[in-house]
Amino acid sequence: MAKVKIKKTSEKVLKPKSKVEQYYLDLSGKEFIYKPTEKIPIIQVDSFPELGKLTALRFIEWIIENPDGVISLPTGKTPEHFIKWVEKILKEWNTKSIQKLLGEVGIKSDKKPSLENLKFVQIDEFYPIDSGQHNSFYYYIQNFYFRLWGLNPKNAMLMNINEIPTAENVPLKEIFPEQKVDLSLRTRWASSRLERLQKETIEIVDEYCSNYERKIREMGGIGFFLGGIGPDGHIGFNVQGSDHFSTTRLIQTNYETQAAAATDLGGIEVARNRLVITIGLETITYNKDATAIIIAAGEAKANIVRDSIQNSPSIKYPATALQKLLNARFYLTHGAALRLSERRFVDVTKENPLTQQSIERAVINLVVDKHKKLTQLTKDDYKENKITNFILHNHDKNVEEINSEIEQNIISRLDKGMQLVENEVFLHTAPHHDDIELAYQPYVTHLVRTPKNKHHFTYLTSGFTAVTNSFMLELMQNLMSFLNSGTFTKKFNENYFNRANIDGKNRDVMQYLDGVAAHSRTLQNEALARRLLRNIMEVYEEESLIYLKDRVNELINYFKTQYPGKKDIAHVQKLKGMQREFESEIFWGYYGFSVEDVSHLRLGFYQGDIFTELPEIDRDVYPILELLKKVKPTIVTVAFDPEGSGPDTHYKVMQAVSEALQLYEKETGNSNIKVWGYRNVWYRFHPAEANIYVPVSLNSFAMLENQFIKSFSSQKGASFPSWEYDGPFNRLVQKIQVEQYNTLRECLGKDFFLKNNHPRLRAAKGILFLRELSLDEFYKHTRELKKVTE
Repeated sequence: MAKVKIKKTSEKVLKPKSKVEQYYLDLSGKEFIYKPTEKIPIIQVDSFPELGKLTALRFIEWIIENPDGVISLPTGKTPEHFIKWVEKILKEWNTKSIQKLLGEVGIKSDKKPSLENLKFVQIDEFYPIDSGQHNSFYYYIQNFYFRLWGLNPKNAMLMNINEIPTAENVPLKEIFPEQKVDLSLRTRWASSRLERLQKETIEIVDEYCSNYERKIREMGGIGFFLGGIGPDGHIGFNVQGSDHFSTTRLIQTNYETQAAAATDLGGIEVARNRLVITIGLETITYNKDATAIIIAAGEAKANIVRDSIQNSPSIKYPATALQKLLNARFYLTHGAALRLSERRFVDVTKENPLTQQSIERAVINLVVDKHKKLTQLTKDDYKENKITNFILHNHDKNVEEINSEIEQNIISRLDKGMQLVENEVFLHTAPHHDDIELAYQPYVTHLVRTPKNKHHFTYLTSGFTAVTNSFMLELMQNLMSFLNSGTFTKKFNENYFNRANIDGKNRDVMQYLDGVAAHSRTLQNEALARRLLRNIMEVYEEESLIYLKDRVNELINYFKTQYPGKKDIAHVQKLKGMQREFESEIFWGYYGFSVEDVSHLRLGFYQGDIFTELPEIDRDVYPILELLKKVKPTIVTVAFDPEGSGPDTHYKVMQAVSEALQLYEKETGNSNIKVWGYRNVWYRFHPAEANIYVPVSLNSFAMLENQFIKSFSSQKGASFPSWEYDGPFNRLVQKIQVEQYNTLRECLGKDFFLKNNHPRLRAAKGILFLRELSLDEFYKHTRELKKVTE
């Protein structure tokens, strides 16, 4: 077939003035901007760490040119590598490696740039919040930008909430005792003295915001703005719907922003009530010569990145306000750029030969777009889409043959998902304690039905960050009531709570499940108290009931007095993690598995810091290797991160498992192990990426609902939910799997499922996706990820 030539426009190609941007642009092999689809120029890089490196080099280049400039920099996890690279460049300026790097990207300077005269403007802050709290943005800025880089505090405009005056100088905690700020007081009469104080304090904050804006403008506006982008597209805390002419102000946030902030604030319960002070979109764009950069990494950001770049200015997409700036940019990883139509097209045209995955992705997307089943797609349909038109002219098969091949591939993957799997030894691995359950629990239900399979479930991190202080307080108070009643005295004297008593641990699980079966909250509460007492004895190495009561009282006081979101001390981290471990044991107890079938490795890289460590061989890989030797699996399941962004726990666990499997294969010579990759609520497979499709029935959804809510007590309140769904994760999983079913139903037609001879397909209302790999394929996948993050 004749090859389609890509037309080159006669329009003048826009190029960056920055040498750093030009270097990375040349490296990417992409255009700076694909007009008319893209409205803001883009620099694309391979990985999250490389994104930080690019941004740091551009920042260094800018401050050399603007030593007295005004800068505004982000908080959170996104700027991790940016912060580290700036620190490294400044500290190692005169080393050969840094000078070589600077030379490569075109930065020429006789001496290290000084940050002494730079003016720093804080972008946003929660309100109210104690600025001394570790989860305040004020603390973050002090800890990372000022401490690590040596910025001059005298030149900083910071949002120190502790220094903003209050009505009659009454402490903020007394004015807002529940930390709720009612902005309706701006426009109504106060009905009490407390409301009068609140109204006056709100007015003071509003005046503070106005003065903050004025000072920024007096400096000429922000010269270098760097920001991330929220799930709803927010820049700073300018959420979806923000006026493009907005200035610094005190505002409420939306659900998506609250969900994203839940981790910082210690739960969605706190985030819902917390207001924010943020600079406005007009604040960011006031200086028309400003360099404004938005950084985004990972496929999870791909949709909002697409909407922010390909749409004309709209309050629905806050980042479109940056289009008025000549020097506005998006710096993206390949994952974040995945859904930018022109860039996706360029990627496909560079494939030689065209990969089956790219063909299937494009054609399945066309099915969804046209609302036609696969076999109904025509040549004209293909021609209307740039990518499928290219495929049509660069493929040996015609439209009907391509459609038929993809249809058969989908059917064969469904068949594989329903095949009887026997004589396999499964090692199910998970970064967090609900990952397996949320990803492929309906499949496990089928896999465990035959005694010819063996299963072991292992959780690789402690997961303590998902447990709130308020939940632990309830558990502690529940335990104290049992201790005071003397219920546990006999069991205590019989060494029931001894850490080596495996039978006792299994009886904890059985007691809880008996309570579920009997609808008895009392039995469930006793089981929770038993396991918590056992855990406290292990953590604190305490064996006296009298002293244990004192310890419980201390913990009750701890959970009452700690502010939400504060990093816990090591013993409390362990206690919280052990509660998650108990919950996962309860979940698998539904199937008759004992605690011996569930292991908890608590890998050391997971420490609850905002920037977490990388896995280490001795600390994080060898424990997995020892488990592999013990279980001797034939199939290992692994949570797949689609891009391998450094800070992501899924990625780090996947790398550790990969390293352990390589060592295991080297020691045993066993190269026949299969790897099943899975994803759940954070990322999802496109149908073209998966090769096992498992039908999910309403019965399976009902089972997951019951098991998840009953087993994962710490999660049923959804304190750390996804921004996509306001509720527990199991319901988001159902939503996702229903969407995946609808995609396949579009491809195959409704009658394929409605009139199918197989009852599981007739009963299907959802589909879960898995990706099976050989060891060599898995190693190749993880090596590529590792290479781009080093």
